[in-house]
Amino acid sequence: MAQLYFRYGAMNSGKSIEILKVAHNYEEQNKKVLLFTSAVDDRDSVGVISSRIGLKREAIPIEEETDLYEKVYALKDHLACVLVDESQFLKKNHVLQLTRIVDDLNIPVMAFGLKNDFRNELFEGSKYLLLLADKIEEMKTICWFCHKKAIMNMRMQDGKPVSTGDQIMVGGNEAYYPVCRKHYYMSMKESKEERGENL
Repeated sequence: MAQLYFRYGAMNSGKSIEILKVAHNYEEQNKKVLLFTSAVDDRDSVGVISSRIGLKREAIPIEEETDLYEKVYALKDHLACVLVDESQFLKKNHVLQLTRIVDDLNIPVMAFGLKNDFRNELFEGSKYLLLLADKIEEMKTICWFCHKKAIMNMRMQDGKPVSTGDQIMVGGNEAYYPVCRKHYYMSMKESKEERGENL
């Protein structure tokens, strides 16, 4: 039976390298995969999955109006798996389309993404993947400041953590640090005190 998998982690947890590895493993066995990534992530260019270690690959970009079910249905012959990178940027309707791919077409789907944003709020795509996925797995990485597990993403601006702004701002190590809970709240408190903001 096909299943919908959601693999999430903080920044730097190896999500993109993992999706590229999964695609390679399928294709090494002559099994066809279909790769998608959010059109929001344009760091390399739209429609490219790229890892921090330099590996990259083209993928079908997901726009707000993209119907994932229709895209997969048109290419479903001999398709072994659907892989989705940057799944936190999906909309509710995209996640529902992924469930139809699994349930109606019997094709497994693996979605990789962040769970929470820099304010420690769920992204829309992550929220519905957490609600609807058959299997959920955390990909671990360590805190930028200590050896504990990173479970949050801290947005940086001018070398200081920030807690306000648009939910979506694409960036890498220059803009986000993976951090543990302790360092997230401690850094936010110190940053607000420096700016004279109320806690």
